[in-house]
Amino acid sequence: MQESILPSNKLLTSPLEIIKLSRNGFPKQAADILSKRIDFRDKEMSKILNISERTYHRYNSETIFDTATSEKLLQLTALYAKGEDVFGSLENFKIWMRHPHVLFEMKAPLELLDTNTGFRMVEDELGRIEFGVYI
Repeated sequence: MQESILPSNKLLTSPLEIIKLSRNGFPKQAADILSKRIDFRDKEMSKILNISERTYHRYNSETIFDTATSEKLLQLTALYAKGEDVFGSLENFKIWMRHPHVLFEMKAPLELLDTNTGFRMVEDELGRIEFGVYI
């Protein structure tokens, strides 16, 4: 029913489509749907989206996020779609995201997602796992 708010995985593979979608903005309802699906608490979602938790709570479901926040939401959606594919199930990927790793200086990948560099590090590690390249 509400899942149509989030873009399909096909759209998330095109950088130009991501730019277009980000510029149009997404309602907070999209973040709520995603956070429920990936078992994020509001505190985690607000940190990743770089919004204070208090502000995040004040937004109603129709509030449209700005371009930067919408892009982060799309990045998160794409990351979890890719992780689900690489790990064979969303549940397995969610466990991996919360488990500290030596590669990330004993931080859980989830802890790195508040920066673009952190997103890239997690995406790069997913790529290595996908192709069986372990460092």
